[in-house]
Amino acid sequence: MSDYCNKDGATRLRNTIVEFWKKKGFDVDIELVNEGFVSTMRSARTDLRSDMINGMPQRVGMEAA
Repeated sequence: MSDYCNKDGATRLRNTIVEFWKKKGFDVDIELVNEGFVSTMRSARTDLRSDMINGMPQRVGMEAA
């Protein structure tokens, strides 16, 4: 099972999401946000923040426009 909460896992997840939408002609912007140590997880956490709304991209890629 992959850990998507650490920096490596979050980076892989980000790249997967960006490539998925790029193949469909959309341009999404996703940044990694280091949230630091989380006591309930007993580890540091990295979150993803995107410009998508309800999981859907808002910008059509430049090549598709």
